[in-house]
Amino acid sequence: MTVLRSWPARRLLLGAGQTAAVVLLVFALTEALPGDAAVALAGDQPDPGRIAAIRETLHLDRPAAERLGEWAAGLLQGDLGSSLTSGRPVSSVIGDGFGPTLLLAALTLLLLVPAAGGLGVLAARYEGRLVDRLISSVTLAVYAVPEFALGVLLVAVFALHLGLLPPTAVGYDGDLLSHPAALVLPVLVLLARPVCSLTRLVRAGMIDALASPYVAHARRYGIPGARIRYAHALPHALGPAAQQLARTVDWLLCGVIVVEALFVIPGLGTVLMNAVAERDVPVLQGLAVVFGCTAVVLNLGADLVTYRFVPRTGEAA
Repeated sequence: MTVLRSWPARRLLLGAGQTAAVVLLVFALTEALPGDAAVALAGDQPDPGRIAAIRETLHLDRPAAERLGEWAAGLLQGDLGSSLTSGRPVSSVIGDGFGPTLLLAALTLLLLVPAAGGLGVLAARYEGRLVDRLISSVTLAVYAVPEFALGVLLVAVFALHLGLLPPTAVGYDGDLLSHPAALVLPVLVLLARPVCSLTRLVRAGMIDALASPYVAHARRYGIPGARIRYAHALPHALGPAAQQLARTVDWLLCGVIVVEALFVIPGLGTVLMNAVAERDVPVLQGLAVVFGCTAVVLNLGADLVTYRFVPRTGEAA
């Protein structure tokens, strides 16, 4: 019980330190960006007096360390600051992009877990046979294709050549749920590589579990094969898969910039690109906090799942 109490605490403290390091790094990198936010906000023909007034209004004339301390103090109170370009709260700007990204992530995960689990178990059941070789070959080939190339290929075939699906989400005003056809191609692109990696991890874990002594013991007792695979072997194969699934969810929720840009989806990736282009430092910092906290929570959850099914990992941690 002592290990069980201290192990999550160590993971949580480590994650908090990593989040703080990410926020500090992002602040430093945004400060190092070329150009001046006040000049960008002043327009095409900036006036020196107007630039000075903007810098004073946005507190850009104050030292970076002072602005960092003030922003960090507000962050502890749940205040992410205000956008330099629109004046809106950063939480509201991030919230506008969170909906489409969350929708894509949820649909992808809804298909990812059963597809990868089923293919992995199927490949492990027929290890070394035609089915196993076919699944392994296809997953390896699909995983090698970049998201951008796969997206362009799918758009060319299903949208431009066959005319079955819309090529982008333009014209839907962000209401993607009311136009499910616009979600098919982005979800397929997001699903392709994660399902390949998870399938291979589940397959490897299932092969090791099916070759273990406790599975052989269960077979001697006459337990049905399906129950052995899903009730005894599969839980012990979920450790590495849970870690990979956490990284996949983090990748999805933090905005897949390439996919969102390709299909013109106004998600977190679009918010991030706009913030970089406009030198909107508070939005960048707010996104860093959201991304960092998301990664910490997901990785901690994956570690707890791994510890639950493979307790010895906690002793090694």
